[in-house]
Amino acid sequence: MRARRLARWLRDFRHKVGLSQEAVAAQLGWSQQKVGHLETGRNKASPHDVALLLDIYGVVTPEREAVIDLAEKADQRGWWTGYADVFSSPYVALEDEAAFIGDWAPQIVPGLLQTPDYTRAIMRAGNLEQTSAKEIERRLQARMARQAILTRSKDAPHLHVILDESAIRKTIGGPKIMREQLRRLVSDADRPNVTIQVLPASVGEHPGLDGAFIILKFATEEDPDVASTEGLHGVVYLEDQRLVTRCNVAFERLRELALDPQESVALIGATAEQ
Repeated sequence: MRARRLARWLRDFRHKVGLSQEAVAAQLGWSQQKVGHLETGRNKASPHDVALLLDIYGVVTPEREAVIDLAEKADQRGWWTGYADVFSSPYVALEDEAAFIGDWAPQIVPGLLQTPDYTRAIMRAGNLEQTSAKEIERRLQARMARQAILTRSKDAPHLHVILDESAIRKTIGGPKIMREQLRRLVSDADRPNVTIQVLPASVGEHPGLDGAFIILKFATEEDPDVASTEGLHGVVYLEDQRLVTRCNVAFERLRELALDPQESVALIGATAEQ
C-alpha cells in the first residue's frame, strides 16, 4: 500500500508540472524505463531518488518531507512477514492498511471472526493437498494473528460482515464448535468497530448470488477501493474501479436486504442455543 501510494504521488507530481517521463529521465541521466517503473511501483523508489524527483517537480515542505518519509517506510516489513510461508498473497497487507472491511460471506464465518476450533475444522475439510497437521496448526496460528487488527488501539478498521443465514446454520465441526462460534459472533458484535448482519433465507434473488467478496476501503481518499474474491482458485483482486463499484453497489443492496444488526444478533444467539 505504501509503495503504491508513493508511486501514484510521483506520477501526479510529474503531471502537475507538465513534464514527460522522457524529460525527467533526461534531466536526471536516467532511462525513461526507470522513471516509468518508479511511477508504477514496479521498482522500489529510494529516498534519494525521490528527493531528486521532488527537486525537479518543485515540491516543498511540508509535503516534501511527507513524501520522503513515505519512501523511507515503503519497504518496511509488516507483522505478516513472520508468516511468509502461509500468506502467499498480499491480501493481509491490504487488510492491515484498510479503514473499512466489507465482507459478504454466503458460506462461512469470515476469518477475522472465527474461533480456533471453527477455523481448524474448515482447514481440515479443505485439505486437498494432504497437508500435515503441523502445517494446519501453523496456518491456524497465522489466521488468529490476523484478528489482532480489530483490537489494536490505533487505527483499527471497521468490519462490516453480512452473513447469509445458511452460514450460521451449517454445523461446522459439530454442534459444540458451532455453538461456540455463534456465541463468539454475538460477543464480537458488541465491539464498536464490528457490525454483523444476517441475510435471511426468506430473501430470494439478490446481488450476492455470484459468491463471496470483500471490499477494502482506505483512510486516504487517494487510495482507491480494492475488492477481492477467494476460492479454490486462490485470491483474485479487482482494482478496475468499474468492477469495484459493482461490488460496492452489491454490498449496499445486501445491507438493505439483511436484518438490522440487532435482529441479526438475536437470530445468531437463538441459533446458538438451538
